[in-house]
Amino acid sequence: MRARLGTHMADISLHINGSEKKVSVPPETPLLWVLRDTLELTGTKFGCGAGLCGACAVHVEGSAVRSCSTPVSQVAGKSITTIEGLGANGLHVLQQAWIAEEVPQCGYCQTGQIMTAAALLAKTPNPSDEQITRAMRGNLCRCGTYERIRKAIHRAAGAGGAR
Repeated sequence: MRARLGTHMADISLHINGSEKKVSVPPETPLLWVLRDTLELTGTKFGCGAGLCGACAVHVEGSAVRSCSTPVSQVAGKSITTIEGLGANGLHVLQQAWIAEEVPQCGYCQTGQIMTAAALLAKTPNPSDEQITRAMRGNLCRCGTYERIRKAIHRAAGAGGAR
């Protein structure tokens, strides 16, 4: 259940997936709820609500952040990419690798996993196992598909990674 937010509304400009969006929400509203409820970008998932599981990861200025614990006012005017924008011109190389390696089981954490992996590959095009482990730490998968996730990241890196 979401925390009660103040009633003071603010007009906030967001740059999401290459488009400018204006929203009128309390400034402390978590980015996750603005994405899902206000802008209807439902690919980003709610997991824990405390920034601990990674299901809600999106990119802000190219870095993976936890949208459930990021107030929308902190990202005003910054470039935000959600899973919907990652593969804007078809499936992203990571999404293709996820399919090829049959990563998802329940699939719930996968958007956050993919967004975190995409941020890693953008900074480190050919990561080692240790770099993958470090970057993906904190992204929880209840189904335990971590080895398939690692294989998919290596596959995507071999295919050009950050595309």
